Amino acid sequence: MPEVSVQLDIEAPMDRVWETVVDVERYPASMETVRWVRVLDEERGGERRTGWSVDLKGSILEWEEVEQLDREAGEMRFEQLRGDLLEFDGAWVLEKRGPNLTRVSFDVSFEIGIPLLADMLNPVAQRSLADNCVEMLRGVEREAVGA
Repeated sequence: MPEVSVQLDIEAPMDRVWETVVDVERYPASMETVRWVRVLDEERGGERRTGWSVDLKGSILEWEEVEQLDREAGEMRFEQLRGDLLEFDGAWVLEKRGPNLTRVSFDVSFEIGIPLLADMLNPVAQRSLADNCVEMLRGVEREAVGA
């Protein structure tokens, strides 16, 4: 299964970065490729459901995911429940690097679900998804630093 992993050090306290990462409904305001995000079920026991619509290089991808939020560990793990890809899951992981420095890692694995075209489509999708992931990290940075 193809994977994408990106990291960014953000000059903001971990608590502020965490609040920015988990406030997914604000993503469209600072992330050009995110069309909309909706929290479908409020967090209960560290879990919630969200719906997403993202522009991936001119293609609209939509899905619903379940998210596991662990503030103490600084992790928000997600797994697609239904959507345009066969599989889509990953995690945001925050690591305190100093009082005003937080490393944010964003890891995603996916499966398009078209076996005969996988060799051709996966590298293109992987590059596009990597670009989107970097753009999402930069959006989190803008929000966390500007907050």
